Amino acid sequence: MRTTLLGEALPDAGWNGSGPLVEVDDIHLSFEGVKAVDGVSFQVSNHELFAIIGPNGAGKTSIFNCLSGVYRPQGGAIRFLGNSIINTKPWKIASMGMARTFQNIELFPNMTVLDNLMLGRHSSLSYGFVSAMVRVGKAERIEAENREVVEAIIQFLELELVRKSYVAMLPYGIQKRVELGRALAMSPKLLLLDEPAAGMNTEETEDMARFITDIKRELGIGMILVEHDMRVVMDLADTVLAIDFGKPIAIGKPREIQENEDVINAYLGKPHAVVETHMESNL
Repeated sequence: MRTTLLGEALPDAGWNGSGPLVEVDDIHLSFEGVKAVDGVSFQVSNHELFAIIGPNGAGKTSIFNCLSGVYRPQGGAIRFLGNSIINTKPWKIASMGMARTFQNIELFPNMTVLDNLMLGRHSSLSYGFVSAMVRVGKAERIEAENREVVEAIIQFLELELVRKSYVAMLPYGIQKRVELGRALAMSPKLLLLDEPAAGMNTEETEDMARFITDIKRELGIGMILVEHDMRVVMDLADTVLAIDFGKPIAIGKPREIQENEDVINAYLGKPHAVVETHMESNL
């Protein structure tokens, strides 16, 4: 039931075109001579959950910032839905259908769950100030449509009991779920999940993993996951890219990455060889 409601409320969920959702081709990013991202390539398809792993400081967040337009790589190419986004502003990339959650919760603590999710619908507003003030005609209709989407998300993420609660009063795990809901409210084609299980206990982590699985299976939304909990990564990911010092060291299925000696050495602090990754490596 909850899936049907959300599917009706988010009819554009998932990428309906041909080709990959996002293509990253040999990107390079440096800060005052220090290489944060050094020759990373991968692609993500619809319905795929692609994970990026690596030790602290490996460059995972820098890749996310390149994807979302916060950073501009000095080299390489990034295409989203077939379009180059290297010089595109973050708000424009978001309006194209890329949504992001953050390791550090970025909600409005003194607003309710419902209001925080409604803010995620801001990109769908297409009426002027006067219409918004009087709330008639087009403004009233769009507001009702947005409310329908948000209510479906609340049901999907099992937030009914806290829908009118202030975010500041909620447990940490619920707040993380609300942030996921706000990203869903943007009707994304691609979700960037930045350590969604960070700081959670076992039960909260299992709940988050279940919701991520449902998003992939039932909504068909592609996802890129950065996560330090290897149990979550290996249970959920279709493909895993391991990086260290900004360089790709392995890409493949979860079991292949688990058994890769270079990946093991990177986490143990031992020297390893750097391997090249190409677009076809993810096929």
